[in-house]
Amino acid sequence: MSLAGTIGIYAVAAIGLNVLSGYAGQISLAQSVFVGIGAFAGVGLGSLAHLPLLVWLPATFLAGGIAAAVAAPLTLRLKGVFQIVLSLGLIFVGNFIFVNTPALTGGNSGISAAPSLSLGFVDFGELTIGGMRYSYEQGLFIVIWLCVAAGMVAVVNMRRTRFGRSLVAIREAETAAQIAGINTGRAKVMAFILAGAFGGLAGGLLMAQLRYVQAEQFGINMGLELLIIVVVGGLGSTWGPVLGATVISSIPILATQYAEYIPFLQEDFSQSGQFGIPVGQVGLIIYGLALVLVMVFEPRGLAHLLQAGGRKAGSLFRRAPRGRWTRAAADRK
Repeated sequence: MSLAGTIGIYAVAAIGLNVLSGYAGQISLAQSVFVGIGAFAGVGLGSLAHLPLLVWLPATFLAGGIAAAVAAPLTLRLKGVFQIVLSLGLIFVGNFIFVNTPALTGGNSGISAAPSLSLGFVDFGELTIGGMRYSYEQGLFIVIWLCVAAGMVAVVNMRRTRFGRSLVAIREAETAAQIAGINTGRAKVMAFILAGAFGGLAGGLLMAQLRYVQAEQFGINMGLELLIIVVVGGLGSTWGPVLGATVISSIPILATQYAEYIPFLQEDFSQSGQFGIPVGQVGLIIYGLALVLVMVFEPRGLAHLLQAGGRKAGSLFRRAPRGRWTRAAADRK
């Protein structure tokens, strides 16, 4: 249940980043900053102010979007490697702000949280359906995947609008898009705001799951992980963020849990002295290996790979040899 919730949270953040990187073609490692902003906004509103879920969770979405609106004019002014460097700078700035606002974030030590999952007459923290009572984790699982479904539906519908088509045009050829009359600057700013808003929403859900947040969580590692999720899952695809989050988030956790059964994984090098891979570094190896394999064999990501496999499977059924009676009927026609 915890793993499925983690996959959903990372999928929400990746859905937003997919709008920016997959549709608009802009590179950013700063998504982790907006996840952090959403997490600490959730702490302030959901835990310290004791506001209900209907208030504090949408507020995390707004907090991430507002922060992205402030940073967008600076970040999108540059392109390519300069854009990456500037997004790295945003991570350091965000970490500095998180550490130096201890009343809200707890500083370096972090802060505990106990948010309410009450949504009007329904309390997902103590959900009861048909006489069966569900735990906090199960109720939160429902909330997380409702957010994933809502995010996917919203992005699919956005893709069909003029704004969505403008983002794709910017990704393919920004100069041609400008000649066609598209305000590329405004479109990229809007994409950045959407990415930040979904990041803030993911941060609020992460805070509710862990019930403890620390500034270190929202650094370069999370930024890289989210970008790799989008690339591995499939840039600009509907299911890419979910598929990427499933692979990238689950494999390191499962490898850590079952390290004793996997060859070459070592939990404690201080005593064994044997050759192997430290469990704590499995995630980095998985990220790098997944990224290399996808870039070499299927640059369009897992979503396209599964889609192509589905088409091939369907073609096998369509090409099934016809029987004698079917062939005779075709001859009569």
